[in-house]
Amino acid sequence: MIKELNPLEFKNELINILDYWSTNMQDETRGGFYGRIDGKNELHEKANKGVILNSRILWTFSAAFNLISDPKYKKIADRAFHYFIDHFIDQKFGGVYWLLDVIGNPVETKKQIYAQSFAIYGLTEYYKITREEKALSISIDLFNLIEKHAFDPDKNGYYEALDRSWNPRDDVRLSEKDLNAQKTMNTHLHILEAYTNLYQVWKNDKLRDKLKNLIDIMIVLFVSSENHFNLFYDDNWKLLSDEFSFGHDIEGSWLLFEAAEILDDEEILRKVEKTVIDMVEASLKGMDSDGGLMNEGDESGITDSDKHWWPQAEALVGLINAWQLTKNIKYLEQASKTWIFIKSKLVDKEHGEWFWKVSKEGVKDTEEDKAGPWKCPYHNGRAMIECYLRLKN
Repeated sequence: MIKELNPLEFKNELINILDYWSTNMQDETRGGFYGRIDGKNELHEKANKGVILNSRILWTFSAAFNLISDPKYKKIADRAFHYFIDHFIDQKFGGVYWLLDVIGNPVETKKQIYAQSFAIYGLTEYYKITREEKALSISIDLFNLIEKHAFDPDKNGYYEALDRSWNPRDDVRLSEKDLNAQKTMNTHLHILEAYTNLYQVWKNDKLRDKLKNLIDIMIVLFVSSENHFNLFYDDNWKLLSDEFSFGHDIEGSWLLFEAAEILDDEEILRKVEKTVIDMVEASLKGMDSDGGLMNEGDESGITDSDKHWWPQAEALVGLINAWQLTKNIKYLEQASKTWIFIKSKLVDKEHGEWFWKVSKEGVKDTEEDKAGPWKCPYHNGRAMIECYLRLKN
């Protein structure tokens, strides 16, 4: 084993990440968790509370307790679960709200399918550590709502977003930087992730069929001839962009394999395994000499050379997974370089957690959030868990 990939380092960094969130993000006045800490480590106590942040906190502390069994992590997972079901669930129309105000009232009620998926992901992880039936039943309800309202039975795939009562809406964008596209790679990838987690605790035949279909959609419709994910399509599967995301490529590689593995189908596994390695190789075109994975590219080359926190985390897992599948030491060597890059450039040694990004020249970004609607303990926390588990033996 390469000495820089010490499993205990990953476990210790997980604890550091969890300590940051435990210490800084619990809203003792209004319940749940604060909505934002900015890049200068200043708390914004009255920031709105987003569903992605809260579902990812629920997932992370549940998964951490599953690994470490420290009761303080269970306590925070409990806190996240109860706040989530008390405030984010739409009791009238079903599904989860996108955004709450600081006291827990809905301010954005759209049904972003990405958000429904992360609710399933967090709730099923909580179910694993508690066997809380409500967590499972809500997850199954969300699965059924996605399939009823968001699945396209004619052309296959899932629509991006609907309004509160599950009717079409004009603006379906996940964020301001995304195209207004009806079918996106990002949402499909995280439906896949959520359904994989749900299938681990609920062996339902319809869910199994839907998971198999999602694997096919990802491989056949989203993976390009160059083994990158295509990102945006209209509802007729017309491609709307030629950009690709190196972080999503390598994240998708291991999530696809995880989904195939849970199905325990040799034919699917063989098909997925080749795609996995091809996608890892494609993502490495964005890997810089310092071990940092750059953000985006297109057929002309690199279009965004910044190194965001989450692609580095996903690169660790994707590279170690590729090594496990091939036994090719080059993937471990690259994972080692990426881990050194993370420790030296992204980890905030003064305040804790990771910076949002660094430039190609190594300049840390202190303008983007340290914690917020899109800056959560999930990518880096999950990577630390995965790396520890995959390397500890």
